[in-house]
Amino acid sequence: MEQVNQKKKGKGGRPIKPVKKEMRTGVRFTKAEYFIVKGKALKAGMRYTGYIRHMALFGAVIPRLNDEERTTLKMLIGIANNINQLSKQAHKEGLLNAMLFFENYRQQFDELINWFKRDK
Repeated sequence: MEQVNQKKKGKGGRPIKPVKKEMRTGVRFTKAEYFIVKGKALKAGMRYTGYIRHMALFGAVIPRLNDEERTTLKMLIGIANNINQLSKQAHKEGLLNAMLFFENYRQQFDELINWFKRDK
């Protein structure tokens, strides 16, 4: 009975990280520089400290997609799905009927490609 009443003894809490960040350093910014770096970190979808660490180690951070780019990507995915359906239709009904539909999607695809080229 004594064993049942005893509480389990063990270390609770957060697990130990395999690689511990032991060294600490400081970076001094003017207020303007601070808000510029903070804004870039926010745009990249990262925390401020992670952004500074990544820039110090690798020299570049690739930002996440903005809302307009996400919308365009969804359109590209939709076009890919439509092209897949057209290829299935072409196998069933014949190639000529599917080609008429495909021409419309090819034009949309070209517009999206030109949009991406314009931005970059």
